[in-house]
Parts: sequence; C-alpha cells; structure tokens
Amino acid sequence: MRLDDRDIAILRILSAEGRITKADLARRINLSATPAWERLKRLERAGLIAGYRAELSLRALGPHVTVFVAAELDGHKVEDFTRFEGALDEYPEITACWALGGGFDYLMQVVTRDIDSYQRMIDRMLADRIGLARYYTYVVTKPVKGPEAPPLALLAGLQKD
Repeated sequence: MRLDDRDIAILRILSAEGRITKADLARRINLSATPAWERLKRLERAGLIAGYRAELSLRALGPHVTVFVAAELDGHKVEDFTRFEGALDEYPEITACWALGGGFDYLMQVVTRDIDSYQRMIDRMLADRIGLARYYTYVVTKPVKGPEAPPLALLAGLQKD
C-alpha cells in the first residue's frame, strides 16, 4: 500500500491520540470529514492500524517495578523456541517479549508489584521447565523516553535518513 503525507499524518496523530474525534482528525489533516474517514478505514483495512489502546498511568494504580530480562534458552532447536514462546501466556507480568539475534535469545519486559514478585515469577519459570537456562535482570530506575510512534515517514519511504 502506498502512503502519502496525509496517511502518515493520520497514523502519527492516532498513535499519540487514539480517542481523537473524526471531525478533529479531519481538521488536523486539512480534509473534510468524509474523505478523512475513508482514509482511516482504508488504513484499518490494510492492517496499518492494529488497534486502539489507552495509555495507563501505572503510578496512579499503585507501586510497581518494570524489569527488562535478557534470557537465554537451554536449547536452540525450533521446538525449544516454540515451547518457550508458547509458555509466555502463563506469565501475565511479561508485558512484551522480543526474539533477538545475537547474544541473548529473548528480551522480555516485566511489570510487577515489586522485586520479590518478579523473583517469584522467575522461579516459576524455572520450575515450569520451559527452557529458560540463564536470565539477566535490568531494573528500570526511571522512564527517560516513553513509547512513541516510530518515524513513520521514514519507514514509508517518504523521508530520507
């Protein structure tokens, strides 16, 4: 799908403000409501908009800790990766996980109540024998830059590096 500047603007705006009204979105991309709505629907149908979410304030919810975990598996066959990845749904504290190329097999983001709770989760993972051989814990001390939209125009080929 070929994107233009208005499509990129829609994606950028929605990635920051998912609850924007159709009228406000249309005004901000300098189109009337119907063409703006048609573009939005086209982007959704093309799979460029995977969903809409609320940004939550975990601090307002209560005490928590965010931990990044670099994980190595004990085996490196397809079934080892499949077993590990399939088991992750059993650990709701793992809010994101990426398979890596290089030294570690996975990078996991964990959000939980405290370090004790984190360690209990790791102990469960080890006891469940899902293939976790080694893990390296990196505790987040403060957020520096939050999740933002990636450089959409660059990724769509509309901007040079």
